[in-house]
This record gives sequence, structure tokens and C-alpha cells, in this order.
Amino acid sequence: METVITRENYRQVYESLIIRASDKFEIPPIVLRVNGSVIGTLGNFSASTGKGKSKKTFNVCAIVAAAISGNKVLEYEPSFPEGKRKVLYFDTEQSELHCQNVMRRINLLAGLPVDYDSELIEFSGLRKLSPHNRRNMIEFVLSDNPEVGLVIIDGLRDLLYDINSSTEAQEVIGLLMRWTNEYNIHIHTVLHLNKGDDNVRGHIGTELNHKAETILQVRINANDWNISEVHPSFIRDKPFSQFAFRINEEGIPEIAEDVEYTQPGKIDQVDYRTLSEATHRQALDNAFDVSDLNPDPDPLTYSPLLSKMIEAYAKAGFSRQLGVHKNLLKHLV
Repeated sequence: METVITRENYRQVYESLIIRASDKFEIPPIVLRVNGSVIGTLGNFSASTGKGKSKKTFNVCAIVAAAISGNKVLEYEPSFPEGKRKVLYFDTEQSELHCQNVMRRINLLAGLPVDYDSELIEFSGLRKLSPHNRRNMIEFVLSDNPEVGLVIIDGLRDLLYDINSSTEAQEVIGLLMRWTNEYNIHIHTVLHLNKGDDNVRGHIGTELNHKAETILQVRINANDWNISEVHPSFIRDKPFSQFAFRINEEGIPEIAEDVEYTQPGKIDQVDYRTLSEATHRQALDNAFDVSDLNPDPDPLTYSPLLSKMIEAYAKAGFSRQLGVHKNLLKHLV
């Protein structure tokens, strides 16, 4: 726990904070690379960001599978030192069943039996706890696991009560900074992007941008909704070449080849009147499963209809405010 600074002990604490030109510091061990670029070191933290349904958790599964297997998964190359191979995975959003599905997906990616309980990973669901107790639980578990090298916090937003509180945001980022330094670990967390743009959400997103070692952006490919792209949104090392993955028939992410990548800002600049008929049809087919409808279904009212459209078009990368979708509905009619 952080030392309380008082008049009596401030000099001792201050002396421990002084950095001298003659000091000798060890280079932080590199634990994660992508195509030769360093994305993770012990003592720092990184993040996966993306909009809803962009498959951020699938991306995180690949990182964890690489860490526990010691092998390259997708484009993630691990190099965790002996004695720091263990992974702690904290999920703040999903039910126990969904958490188990994520863990089984990690096993398959790591080349393990689907129901194998590896000693190299502990997966816990913090959904039932308050934000304050989530923070405390992570703190206590870290203090009791010196062999941990990688910590996943899937749902950074859920460590706060108010995502728009600058004070809380600074406190949580301060925790990440202290935890990584004090326990010599790498933390990788997950945070959503705003629906209308590519900015991370709230004050916590702003703080994350300023302090993270690497921020990965996961987004749906503009030409194929079944493909997700991973871009280095921010990286202290040299930027790596973007890569893409798709989900195979077993529900496992695999590298997608020969991808025509989305150009930055391409989708955001597209007006609904210039979208192709094929794109509109694909979005509407995604929103409304005709096979599930009764022969004489009750018509949807206006608001539920708009909600379905907003979600469907967002999956295509066309994420806009409510007013735009109202005009889009008129255009379609």
C-alpha cells in the first residue's frame, strides 16, 4: 500500500524519490512484442480499445494465450521471464458462464484442452462487486501473487463509479502506475471507444492516453464485417504493421490474410446517402432476422426500429448520432 506522507517521514520518502545522473537502472524486461515492436514491458501498462462488437476480448484472449503458452498467438510474441509467467484475468462485466467461455477460448488458443485448469492463469469475475471493492480485490490478489507477470483488467471503466470524474480517473490510473511498479507486472486493460468517434471514453480514457505504454485499437474492417483489424493507436516503441483476424468455425480468432485495410477516417467520413445498396442490405439483414419472424408479425414501433438500425449500422463501422439515423430511416423508406 502507498506510504502516507507526514511531516515526520517526508524527508525519508523524498530521498527515495530523487533520481541522480549516476544512478544505475535496469531496462524493464520486454514481455510482449508484435512484429518486432515492443508493446509491453514489466512495470508498465497497455490497453485494447474499440467500439462495441469489435472483438476486443478476442484480441485479449490471444495476448493471454501467448503468455501462458510461451508461443506466438496471432501476432503476439511473449517473453515473460521465469518466475513471472502467471496471468491474472479480472473480468468486470460478464456473467460466470461468459467468463468461462472466454477462459476456454484462451485454452484452445494456447493449445490446451478446452476444460483444462492451468496453474498459469487465474480467472475471476468481479461483476458482483462495487467499483471500490473491485479495486481492493485486485490489490489484495496482487500482493499475494509474486509470480504474476501479466494482469488483465477487462473493463477498466468498472473500477470507477463515474466515468466522467477526473478525480476518479486520476486515482485509477494512479493505481495502475503503482501496481505495475510495486509488483513488477504488466497490466493490459480494456476500454470502449465513444460510439460517434475514435476517442476513448471519459476522463479515464484521456488519462489512459497520457500514461499507457501502448494502446491498441481493434476495429471492424470496412469491407468485411467478419474481420477485425488491430492498429497501434499509440506506442512508445516503433509502430508495428497492422494485422487482422477473423473468427473461425470453432469460435477462435485466426490471422486473416490478404485484407484490404480500412483507411483512417474512411468510414467516419461516409454519408449514408453514399453507402452502397449492398451495404444497406447487409446491415438490415444483420438487424432483422427474417427467419425468426412470424408469418404476420406485429410491426416494430419507431423507437425499437431505430435502436436496431443504430446497432446494425454501427457494426458496419457507420456509427452516428440519433438524428443521422432518423434521416437514414427516412431515406430507406
